[in-house]
Amino acid sequence: MHQGSPTPPFTLRRLTAADAADFRALRLEGLRSQPEAFGASWDEEASRPLPWFAERLERNVVIGGWRDGLMLLGTAGLHVPDAVKTRHKAVLWGMFVRPEARGTGLAAALVACLLEQAATIVEAVQLSVATTNTAAVRLYAKAGFREYGVERRALKIGDRYCDGLLMERELAEPG
Repeated sequence: MHQGSPTPPFTLRRLTAADAADFRALRLEGLRSQPEAFGASWDEEASRPLPWFAERLERNVVIGGWRDGLMLLGTAGLHVPDAVKTRHKAVLWGMFVRPEARGTGLAAALVACLLEQAATIVEAVQLSVATTNTAAVRLYAKAGFREYGVERRALKIGDRYCDGLLMERELAEPG
């Protein structure tokens, strides 16, 4: 059990292709309800077939959190680049927790579990979070992420721009 993780009935595990339908439903909910939190858009991903989501789960480490093993309540993904010169660091992506599970410790547990997985394959994890998403910035700071920059106009949603706060958590000493 991870420190700060929720008490049962939450279960954390890596998603597989068999979880694609649940992952798709949760992802689309996140894209629709919080468009500023994701680089992807609901319009783009809603048109994708289920096998596309299954392949995404196979290519990335995606941790999911369930209540009573029935409903997927949250996810956090880790992408490791293929390029030799950049595969020492990964990107945390797709972090979303359904509103009814917020404040339960599930988000912190997902991040902790993902960082455990990451420590076995990369030296650092990076992310971008909307500067206006103070709850997420606090979550990542508590998990040991540090700010290293701001990307102005990182996302454009309609005619509105969102700045992205760039954060990194080192997992191993460089070199």
